[in-house]
Amino acid sequence: MNKTGLVWHELYMWHDTGNYAGLMQPSLVVQPNIHYESPEPKRRIKNLLDVTGVTEQLTAIKPHTASREDLARAHSVEYLDQVEAMRGIGGNVDPESVLGKSSVEIAQLSAGGAIAAVEAVVSGKVQNAYALIRPPGHHAEPDLGCGFCVYANAAIAGAHALDVLGLERIAFVDWDVHHGNGTEAVFLNDPRALTISLHQDGLYPAGRGAVDVHGEGDAAGRNINIPLQPGSGEGAYLYAFEQIVLPALAAFKPDLIIVPSGFDASIEDPLGRMMLHADSYRKMTELLMQAADELCSGRLVMTHEGGYNPNTTPFLGLAVITALMGVDNPVVEPCLQGFKTTPGQDLQAYQKAWIDGLLAELKQAPQSLLA
Repeated sequence: MNKTGLVWHELYMWHDTGNYAGLMQPSLVVQPNIHYESPEPKRRIKNLLDVTGVTEQLTAIKPHTASREDLARAHSVEYLDQVEAMRGIGGNVDPESVLGKSSVEIAQLSAGGAIAAVEAVVSGKVQNAYALIRPPGHHAEPDLGCGFCVYANAAIAGAHALDVLGLERIAFVDWDVHHGNGTEAVFLNDPRALTISLHQDGLYPAGRGAVDVHGEGDAAGRNINIPLQPGSGEGAYLYAFEQIVLPALAAFKPDLIIVPSGFDASIEDPLGRMMLHADSYRKMTELLMQAADELCSGRLVMTHEGGYNPNTTPFLGLAVITALMGVDNPVVEPCLQGFKTTPGQDLQAYQKAWIDGLLAELKQAPQSLLA
């Protein structure tokens, strides 16, 4: 069994996104409900880890509060001042991204949790780690927060690995259903980082995630966007891994792989239109573990991002974490067989042609890792 770390703090669940109705603010015609980015899906991952006995087999990694210096590796002074002004008051970093009165402190703890996970893996305290943190981070750009994200947790941790821990190259593989625009923006000019994002084409943010955004300057060819068609299932994702993700990692040879891990590409998530299930996430995790073993002594860190179905998300998290541990999943998701046999899970001919087209375009990028 692998020595796998878990970052967790109860305060992550106390980040308050207010009395929204999904993405809508209550009004005379919108009945109050809960914000999509609520604690429940994440808390239920931890609860399932607890009741199945998995938590006690993990190595607890204590998060710390990220300093302003830590945050400034990914964000501008102006943006940090904007967020800091909401301390103890609350507000919004964008119309969808709500901060409660204590959310600034909790967001710093979330970024610090990602850093702590990277430190534990790079130091050899654990072989790999999952940071079950909140608020999420992969949409937060240097000058703005968006998509429920305040600070760019994964990017901040990656910058820490490069600038403080002395790693030479890091790679990100973002499988959240939404484009990892924040991580892309932080490292678009940095040749030390490879940023890969698999996401639903055209979903969020609007106008982002196109295959022709390759990186700039010396970092040309170091940004790889894989916009997949709505309705893509396990077959399409695994084919994209085989054809694009794994060859790019092998060519780049990172010292650490970081996965902004969103579970909203799952078949029952309300904010995506993809078809992945628990076994899909386990297979993708195992492929990345194999790549990490071959390229960077198994160093693999996952930072929690999206996933908004409170009933199914816990099973996805459990599948990924037990895969990291190298043990069998102790429970089977009750609806798993139905999800696996849903028509369209296999790679479809039109999806293969689409991914082949993406690969052909990526091969033409300046300094392409796939040429």
